[in-house]
Parts: sequence; C-alpha cells; structure tokens
Amino acid sequence: MDLLDKINVKKTGLFAAGVLFGTAGIKILASKDARKVYTQCTAAVLRAKECIMKTATSIQENAEDIYAEAKQINEDREAGTVIDDEVEVVE
Repeated sequence: MDLLDKINVKKTGLFAAGVLFGTAGIKILASKDARKVYTQCTAAVLRAKECIMKTATSIQENAEDIYAEAKQINEDREAGTVIDDEVEVVE
C-alpha cells in the first residue's frame, strides 16, 4: 500500500486551506481598520444594552405598581370596603 493511498488528499487539502485562511484571518482581524470596526460595533452594542435596560426597568416598575394595586384591591374586597370597582379607560 502506497503512502498516498493512506492519506486522504481531500481532507488534507481542506485542513491546509483552513490553516491558511485562519492565518490570513488573524492578520486581517488584527489590522487597525478591523479594530476600529470592532470598537464601533462594541460601542453600539453597549448603547443598545443601556436602552434595553432602561426599558426593562420601566416595565418592571410599572408591573410592580400594577401588582401592588391589584393586591390592594383584593385586600379591600376581602375586607368588604370596596363598594364598586372603578375602571378607568386610558386612551
């Protein structure tokens, strides 16, 4: 059996191409221009995160208020102090 018969040429070629592209990719990723792009993208992600966190905090505060009011309504109802439920429609 020949040595070439034992080596899968297609797999070896794909491995070599992967190493070549990986090495070139590292050089491209380390360039100044690429670094600027990464920095800008990271800054945009941080801005988006801040906006999302503000919105989530607002939603959580509103949900806590609604929960507290609903609990109070149920407590008043159990105590018999609620005569008529008032529902205000906000448009």
